[in-house]
Amino acid sequence: MKRIYYVVILGLFAILAACGSEDEQTEEAQELLVAAASDLTLAFTEVGALFEEETGTKVTFSFGSTGQLADQIENGAPFDVFAAANISFVDRLRENELIFADSQTTYAFGRIGMATLPNSSLQVETVEDLLQPELKKIAIANPDHAPYGLAAKQALETAGIWEDVKDKLVYGRNISDTLTFIETGNAEAGIIALSLYQEGNVNFEMIDSDLHEPLEQSIAVINRTSQEALSREFIEFILGPTGKPIMESYGFIVPKGE
Repeated sequence: MKRIYYVVILGLFAILAACGSEDEQTEEAQELLVAAASDLTLAFTEVGALFEEETGTKVTFSFGSTGQLADQIENGAPFDVFAAANISFVDRLRENELIFADSQTTYAFGRIGMATLPNSSLQVETVEDLLQPELKKIAIANPDHAPYGLAAKQALETAGIWEDVKDKLVYGRNISDTLTFIETGNAEAGIIALSLYQEGNVNFEMIDSDLHEPLEQSIAVINRTSQEALSREFIEFILGPTGKPIMESYGFIVPKGE
Protein backbone atom coordinates (compact mmCIF):
# COMPACT_ATOMS: atom_id res chain seq x y z
CA MET A 1 0.00 0.00 0.00
CA LYS A 2 2.82 2.33 0.93
CA ARG A 3 4.50 1.53 -2.36
CA ILE A 4 1.37 2.51 -4.31
CA TYR A 5 1.15 5.70 -2.24
CA TYR A 6 4.73 6.67 -3.09
CA VAL A 7 4.18 5.93 -6.79
CA VAL A 8 1.12 8.22 -6.81
CA ILE A 9 3.05 10.98 -5.02
CA LEU A 10 5.97 10.70 -7.44
CA GLY A 11 3.55 10.83 -10.34
CA LEU A 12 1.98 14.02 -9.01
CA PHE A 13 5.42 15.60 -8.57
CA ALA A 14 6.27 14.69 -12.17
CA ILE A 15 3.07 16.32 -13.43
CA LEU A 16 3.66 19.46 -11.37
CA ALA A 17 7.25 19.66 -12.57
CA ALA A 18 6.12 19.36 -16.18
CA CYS A 19 3.51 22.08 -15.69
CA GLY A 20 6.10 24.29 -14.03
CA SER A 21 8.44 23.75 -16.94
CA GLU A 22 5.71 24.72 -19.40
CA ASP A 23 4.92 27.84 -17.33
CA GLU A 24 8.58 28.81 -17.32
CA GLN A 25 8.77 28.36 -21.08
CA THR A 26 5.67 30.52 -21.48
CA GLU A 27 7.19 33.22 -19.30
CA GLU A 28 10.43 33.06 -21.23
CA ALA A 29 8.50 33.30 -24.48
CA GLN A 30 6.81 36.52 -23.33
CA GLU A 31 9.85 38.72 -23.75
CA LEU A 32 10.99 40.79 -26.69
CA LEU A 33 14.57 41.88 -27.28
CA VAL A 34 14.57 45.13 -29.22
CA ALA A 35 17.69 46.70 -30.73
CA ALA A 36 16.88 50.41 -30.97
CA ALA A 37 18.72 53.52 -32.07
CA SER A 38 19.69 55.83 -29.21
CA ASP A 39 17.41 58.64 -30.37
CA LEU A 40 14.52 56.38 -29.32
CA THR A 41 15.59 56.05 -25.68
CA LEU A 42 12.90 58.29 -24.17
CA ALA A 43 10.08 57.49 -26.59
CA PHE A 44 10.54 53.72 -26.69
CA THR A 45 10.97 53.44 -22.93
CA GLU A 46 7.52 54.99 -22.58
CA VAL A 47 5.98 52.96 -25.40
CA GLY A 48 7.57 49.74 -24.13
CA ALA A 49 6.09 50.19 -20.65
CA LEU A 50 2.59 50.59 -22.11
CA PHE A 51 3.06 47.59 -24.43
CA GLU A 52 4.11 45.50 -21.43
CA GLU A 53 1.09 46.72 -19.45
CA GLU A 54 -1.30 45.88 -22.29
CA THR A 55 0.15 42.53 -23.39
CA GLY A 56 2.08 41.20 -20.41
CA THR A 57 5.14 40.96 -22.61
CA LYS A 58 8.42 42.20 -21.17
CA VAL A 59 10.30 44.43 -23.61
CA THR A 60 14.06 44.64 -23.14
CA PHE A 61 15.77 47.39 -25.11
CA SER A 62 19.37 47.62 -26.22
CA PHE A 63 19.95 51.23 -27.25
CA GLY A 64 22.98 52.17 -29.34
CA SER A 65 24.15 53.54 -32.65
CA THR A 66 22.26 52.11 -35.61
CA GLY A 67 25.39 50.96 -37.43
CA GLN A 68 26.81 49.14 -34.43
CA LEU A 69 23.48 47.45 -33.69
CA ALA A 70 23.23 46.33 -37.32
CA ASP A 71 26.72 44.84 -37.04
CA GLN A 72 25.66 42.95 -33.91
CA ILE A 73 22.63 41.52 -35.71
CA GLU A 74 24.78 40.45 -38.63
CA ASN A 75 27.04 38.69 -36.15
CA GLY A 76 24.18 36.74 -34.61
CA ALA A 77 22.94 38.91 -31.73
CA PRO A 78 19.58 37.43 -30.59
CA PHE A 79 17.33 40.44 -31.15
CA ASP A 80 13.71 40.12 -32.18
CA VAL A 81 13.16 43.64 -33.56
CA PHE A 82 15.49 46.25 -35.01
CA ALA A 83 14.43 49.91 -34.88
CA ALA A 84 16.99 51.96 -36.79
CA ALA A 85 17.61 55.69 -37.04
CA ASN A 86 17.63 55.48 -40.83
CA ILE A 87 16.50 53.14 -43.57
CA SER A 88 19.79 52.11 -45.17
CA PHE A 89 20.97 49.80 -42.38
CA VAL A 90 17.64 47.94 -42.36
CA ASP A 91 17.82 47.72 -46.16
CA ARG A 92 21.26 46.11 -45.73
CA LEU A 93 19.84 43.51 -43.37
CA ARG A 94 17.03 42.81 -45.83
CA GLU A 95 19.53 42.34 -48.65
CA ASN A 96 21.41 39.89 -46.43
CA GLU A 97 18.12 38.06 -45.71
CA LEU A 98 18.24 38.74 -41.97
CA ILE A 99 14.77 40.27 -41.58
CA PHE A 100 11.25 39.43 -42.65
CA ALA A 101 11.10 41.73 -45.67
CA ASP A 102 7.36 42.30 -45.37
CA SER A 103 7.80 43.53 -41.77
CA GLN A 104 10.03 46.46 -42.74
CA THR A 105 8.31 49.82 -42.46
CA THR A 106 9.11 53.48 -41.94
CA TYR A 107 7.85 54.37 -38.49
CA ALA A 108 9.15 57.94 -38.08
CA PHE A 109 11.24 60.80 -39.42
CA GLY A 110 13.68 62.39 -36.98
CA ARG A 111 14.91 65.95 -36.55
CA ILE A 112 18.17 67.45 -35.28
CA GLY A 113 19.09 70.65 -33.52
CA MET A 114 21.86 72.46 -31.67
CA ALA A 115 22.14 72.18 -27.91
CA THR A 116 23.98 74.15 -25.24
CA LEU A 117 23.77 74.19 -21.46
CA PRO A 118 21.12 76.51 -19.96
CA ASN A 119 23.80 78.50 -18.10
CA SER A 120 26.01 78.91 -21.17
CA SER A 121 27.06 82.42 -22.12
CA LEU A 122 27.22 81.31 -25.76
CA GLN A 123 24.33 82.19 -28.07
CA VAL A 124 23.86 79.38 -30.58
CA GLU A 125 20.76 80.00 -32.65
CA THR A 126 21.97 79.27 -36.18
CA VAL A 127 24.46 76.77 -37.59
CA GLU A 128 26.81 79.67 -38.38
CA ASP A 129 26.93 80.49 -34.65
CA LEU A 130 29.06 77.38 -34.23
CA LEU A 131 31.91 79.40 -35.76
CA GLN A 132 32.29 81.51 -32.61
CA PRO A 133 35.93 81.41 -31.48
CA GLU A 134 34.81 81.07 -27.85
CA LEU A 135 33.29 77.74 -28.76
CA LYS A 136 36.11 75.21 -28.40
CA LYS A 137 34.35 71.83 -28.59
CA ILE A 138 31.29 70.75 -30.58
CA ALA A 139 29.81 67.30 -30.06
CA ILE A 140 28.18 65.23 -32.80
CA ALA A 141 27.55 61.50 -33.06
CA ASN A 142 30.08 59.54 -35.08
CA PRO A 143 28.88 59.92 -38.67
CA ASP A 144 30.48 56.62 -39.69
CA HIS A 145 27.85 54.55 -37.90
CA ALA A 146 25.33 56.96 -36.32
CA PRO A 147 22.69 58.37 -38.72
CA TYR A 148 22.12 61.45 -36.55
CA GLY A 149 25.85 62.13 -36.69
CA LEU A 150 25.77 61.82 -40.46
CA ALA A 151 22.86 64.27 -40.61
CA ALA A 152 24.86 66.68 -38.43
CA LYS A 153 27.85 66.40 -40.76
CA GLN A 154 25.64 66.96 -43.80
CA ALA A 155 24.12 70.06 -42.20
CA LEU A 156 27.56 71.50 -41.46
CA GLU A 157 28.72 70.74 -45.00
CA THR A 158 25.62 72.24 -46.61
CA ALA A 159 26.02 75.36 -44.49
CA GLY A 160 29.59 75.59 -45.77
CA ILE A 161 31.25 75.48 -42.36
CA TRP A 162 32.43 71.86 -42.06
CA GLU A 163 36.05 72.67 -42.80
CA ASP A 164 35.99 75.53 -40.30
CA VAL A 165 34.60 73.49 -37.40
CA LYS A 166 35.85 69.93 -37.99
CA ASP A 167 38.88 70.42 -35.71
CA LYS A 168 36.52 71.39 -32.88
CA LEU A 169 34.45 68.23 -33.16
CA VAL A 170 34.25 65.49 -30.55
CA TYR A 171 32.41 62.34 -31.54
CA GLY A 172 29.87 60.46 -29.44
CA ARG A 173 29.43 56.73 -29.98
CA ASN A 174 25.74 57.47 -30.51
CA ILE A 175 23.38 60.40 -30.15
CA SER A 176 22.78 59.81 -26.42
CA ASP A 177 26.53 59.82 -25.85
CA THR A 178 26.68 63.11 -27.75
CA LEU A 179 24.14 64.67 -25.41
CA THR A 180 26.22 63.48 -22.44
CA PHE A 181 29.23 65.40 -23.79
CA ILE A 182 27.18 68.58 -23.54
CA GLU A 183 25.53 67.84 -20.20
CA THR A 184 28.89 67.10 -18.58
CA GLY A 185 30.54 70.21 -20.00
CA ASN A 186 32.95 68.27 -22.21
CA ALA A 187 31.58 70.18 -25.19
CA GLU A 188 30.12 73.69 -25.14
CA ALA A 189 27.64 72.83 -27.88
CA GLY A 190 26.48 69.90 -29.92
CA ILE A 191 24.02 68.62 -32.48
CA ILE A 192 21.51 66.19 -31.00
CA ALA A 193 18.17 64.56 -31.76
CA LEU A 194 15.03 66.56 -31.05
CA SER A 195 13.64 63.38 -29.47
CA LEU A 196 16.23 63.58 -26.67
CA TYR A 197 15.64 67.24 -25.88
CA GLN A 198 14.18 67.83 -22.43
CA GLU A 199 13.34 71.39 -21.48
CA GLY A 200 15.53 72.66 -18.67
CA ASN A 201 18.38 70.23 -19.35
CA VAL A 202 19.72 72.06 -22.40
CA ASN A 203 18.91 74.97 -24.70
CA PHE A 204 17.82 73.73 -28.10
CA GLU A 205 17.53 75.29 -31.56
CA MET A 206 16.20 73.31 -34.51
CA ILE A 207 18.32 72.89 -37.62
CA ASP A 208 16.60 73.41 -40.98
CA SER A 209 15.78 69.94 -42.32
CA ASP A 210 16.75 71.11 -45.82
CA LEU A 211 20.39 71.08 -44.68
CA HIS A 212 20.55 67.28 -44.46
CA GLU A 213 19.07 64.13 -45.95
CA PRO A 214 15.80 63.01 -44.31
CA LEU A 215 16.24 60.88 -41.20
CA GLU A 216 13.83 58.20 -42.36
CA GLN A 217 13.68 55.66 -39.55
CA SER A 218 12.91 52.06 -40.41
CA ILE A 219 11.93 49.07 -38.27
CA ALA A 220 11.72 45.34 -38.97
CA VAL A 221 11.45 41.89 -37.40
CA ILE A 222 14.65 39.83 -37.35
CA ASN A 223 13.96 36.51 -39.06
CA ARG A 224 15.86 34.47 -36.45
CA THR A 225 13.29 35.43 -33.82
CA SER A 226 11.15 32.83 -32.09
CA GLN A 227 8.69 35.64 -31.31
CA GLU A 228 7.57 36.69 -34.78
CA ALA A 229 3.91 37.35 -33.91
CA LEU A 230 4.80 39.39 -30.81
CA SER A 231 7.44 41.28 -32.74
CA ARG A 232 4.95 42.27 -35.41
CA GLU A 233 2.46 43.22 -32.71
CA PHE A 234 5.05 45.53 -31.14
CA ILE A 235 5.63 47.32 -34.45
CA GLU A 236 1.88 47.74 -34.91
CA PHE A 237 1.65 49.10 -31.36
CA ILE A 238 4.26 51.79 -32.13
CA LEU A 239 2.30 52.92 -35.17
CA GLY A 240 -1.11 52.57 -33.54
CA PRO A 241 -3.33 54.85 -31.44
CA THR A 242 -1.19 54.39 -28.32
CA GLY A 243 2.31 54.54 -29.76
CA LYS A 244 1.91 57.18 -32.44
CA PRO A 245 0.97 60.10 -30.12
CA ILE A 246 3.90 59.22 -27.86
CA MET A 247 6.31 59.25 -30.79
CA GLU A 248 4.93 62.60 -31.93
CA SER A 249 5.25 64.02 -28.42
CA TYR A 250 9.01 63.47 -28.66
CA GLY A 251 9.22 65.36 -31.93
CA PHE A 252 9.10 62.50 -34.40
CA ILE A 253 7.17 62.96 -37.61
CA VAL A 254 5.08 59.81 -38.04
CA PRO A 255 4.12 58.97 -41.63
CA LYS A 256 0.47 59.48 -42.47
CA GLY A 257 -1.58 56.35 -42.82
CA GLU A 258 0.57 54.35 -40.41
